[in-house]
Amino acid sequence: MDSSPLFSKTFDFLSWLLPRTQSFPRPHRFGLTQRFQNAAFDFQERIVEAESLRGPTRLERLREADAELGKVRLYLRLCHDWGWLTDGQYHHAARMVTEMGNLLGGWMKKT
Repeated sequence: MDSSPLFSKTFDFLSWLLPRTQSFPRPHRFGLTQRFQNAAFDFQERIVEAESLRGPTRLERLREADAELGKVRLYLRLCHDWGWLTDGQYHHAARMVTEMGNLLGGWMKKT
């Protein structure tokens, strides 16, 4: 499975993200926080679905995953701008998301 590094990187990102979001301000836990978590989980689900597909349907799922990753980037940046993530946390997460995006892009090119 050529895409396996993407699966492990995504798992690592989710494992990092979920505990962090527990410290976000309570009034935002069911708004932005939930959307951020959902986008990350939706990304993971799209790549899992793509793994079992072939051809144009696989590429469609990968494009959907790419859109979800775009949302993750947006929410990550908002959380940092609002002071919910330190500079170090933000840079760490941004590196993880960039690596996930690079792996996804490579898989899309192969497909």
